[in-house]
Amino acid sequence: MASSSGVSEFTVIIPARYASSRLPGKPLLPIGDKPMILHAMARAEESGATSVIVATDDERIASVVREAGGDACMTRVDHESGTDRLEEVCSARGLADDAIVVNLQGDEPLMPPAVIDMLVGQLVEANTPMATVAEPIVEARDAFDPNIVKVVCARDGTALYFSRASIPFARDDFADGPPERLPIGLPVRRHLGIYAYRARVLRDFVGWDVEPLEAAEKLEQLRALAHGVRILVVDAPCAIPGGVDTEDDLTRVRAVLGDGPG
Repeated sequence: MASSSGVSEFTVIIPARYASSRLPGKPLLPIGDKPMILHAMARAEESGATSVIVATDDERIASVVREAGGDACMTRVDHESGTDRLEEVCSARGLADDAIVVNLQGDEPLMPPAVIDMLVGQLVEANTPMATVAEPIVEARDAFDPNIVKVVCARDGTALYFSRASIPFARDDFADGPPERLPIGLPVRRHLGIYAYRARVLRDFVGWDVEPLEAAEKLEQLRALAHGVRILVVDAPCAIPGGVDTEDDLTRVRAVLGDGPG
């Protein structure tokens, strides 16, 4: 697959586990005319990616991907994180340390391909080892929702911290609890879980122990920050529909994709 987006060559790796506490077999759930994992794969193939690989620990998922003409790489079943799974693929496929890898979750069948291309372009332009995406939070309830990860950044656009808590915390406005509206000008941003890396970062990452902050927040990116990795946070160039974590999410995505082509 030749890159036609004008950005550097890169590989999209899509982690896809069969096990899911809320939606067992999630990657294979039907959306329109095909399983969810094939929709996510299609979004990646519509980007400027040089190659797209589905990383899975389940032969059922691998078979579906291969029957559709895709590339599936079998990985271990005991990985603690998706990042570990990505690194196994990078090593298995012999990707060089400077190779660019994008982590696109298999439950993101509506990810705009333009976001993937933009993220890679920003990684290259800023010459950072790792980059991710955020968007403004406008509803006060979202700022206090622990299921929505927030991020605060330095002046150069690199992450200072990621948290499930409300950050930044406006002391005066939030003193009596969550307000009905966010203060004007407060830079509250939602982190969106798509990443671009240089492969060497993934190799370093799997050699580091889990950090206390990472364990407390259940956020892998805090391990990278603890080791001084600069994580560029860029604004989404367009609206990014949510992924599929619940039955309600699945219903929403099915309404968008319907029975038409993926």
